[in-house]
Amino acid sequence: MAGPHLTVDRRACAGHGLCYGAAPEIVDCDDQGDPVILADPVPSDRVDQAKHLVEICPERALAIEGGV
Repeated sequence: MAGPHLTVDRRACAGHGLCYGAAPEIVDCDDQGDPVILADPVPSDRVDQAKHLVEICPERALAIEGGV
């Protein structure tokens, strides 16, 4: 069974960088500063960290889908 997926709503994202600053092993950024999900699906030992990213996103641009 696949784990949860962290998703980014690019329309909502303002590029604050909190997600990739807090968890660079899960999220990185591209050349424009937009988040890029590295861990898909999110490994079981990183799910709590991914949930934290969703909570700290000021634009609510991150979500966790499935397998939570």
